[in-house]
This record gives sequence, C-alpha cells and structure tokens, in this order.
Amino acid sequence: MWPVVVVGTAVWFAAFVVLLLVGVDGVWRWTALAGGALGVIGMGVLAWQGAAARRGSRGAQDGL
Repeated sequence: MWPVVVVGTAVWFAAFVVLLLVGVDGVWRWTALAGGALGVIGMGVLAWQGAAARRGSRGAQDGL
C-alpha cells in the first residue's frame, strides 16, 4: 500500500503545483491540494496501523 499512497500523493501535489503555475484559479486547484493533504493523512494512518501491528494490537490490520 505504501507505494500507491506515496505516488498518489505526489501526483496530487504535482497537479497542484502545475495548476498554480498555469494560473488556474478555482475549484481544481483546491481539489488538488485537498487530494495531497488526504494522501498525507493516509500515510499517517498507514504508519499508525503498522505500529499497532508491530505492537501486536488485536485491532491492527496486518500486511500494510
């Protein structure tokens, strides 16, 4: 899952930068920024679940 989340987050942030440089103003620029921010949150969730799995928590998802 890590490669998918990292690549997806990078693509969203790259889209934000491109839209910023082109001068697009409006919903697309903020959508790209929100996509990147959600990707960062997703990385945090993956790290949290990984730490819980290493600790042996019963509710942790294994194999992420």
